Amino acid sequence: MDTLTPTPTREFWQGARQELPILLGVIPFGMIYGILALSAGMSPLDAQAMSSVIFAGSSQFMTAKLISAATPGLVIILTGFVVNLRHALYSASLAPYTRHLPLKWKAALAYLLTDEAYAVSIINYQRPGEITHRHWFVLGSGLALWSSWQISTGVGIFLGAQIPSAWGLDFALPLTFIALVVPGLKDRPGIVTWIVASLAALLFFGLPFKLGLIAATFIAIASGLWSEKK
Repeated sequence: MDTLTPTPTREFWQGARQELPILLGVIPFGMIYGILALSAGMSPLDAQAMSSVIFAGSSQFMTAKLISAATPGLVIILTGFVVNLRHALYSASLAPYTRHLPLKWKAALAYLLTDEAYAVSIINYQRPGEITHRHWFVLGSGLALWSSWQISTGVGIFLGAQIPSAWGLDFALPLTFIALVVPGLKDRPGIVTWIVASLAALLFFGLPFKLGLIAATFIAIASGLWSEKK
């Protein structure tokens, strides 16, 4: 058999390998979340469970910060919903490539679909050639990210305050997302959305309960849709 012939195993390990460079930013991110969750008053079990069940770094960070600020539950739920709305767009983008899959596969890939997994998976799907086994690529990249997220969360929980604040690990979060977003800014709607989101986030930063994030999200989405119609 041709060594270049796509197979489930090859696609799986290729997905895992493509995810490895991104994990350099994800691992410290997970450690910081573990530390932050404990400082917000969450138990180690609850903090780890959030990583396993929710598996959405930005939402977990936001939830931990809102819990520490004694934010009303409804605001926490609304904020988490808005922060994770982008996953619906990721799913819609991958849907044409995965519609042939059975429900159990779609459910598994939906659970593993994160910013970082989507970034490498959509590029793989857009390559020319047969896509029959490329959902294994998504599975490989998603599991690589999931595993590192669970482990790094656990490390953050158990090391806690032993990690020096001078390391500045919190900067890994914006660096990771910058690395993911910037290469994809290839058209006017994307660039407009990025600029408006950045400015709106700064403008509304002082709003209570992190409501500035919600405001910036809706404004950026509206500006992107407007720009696309022009």
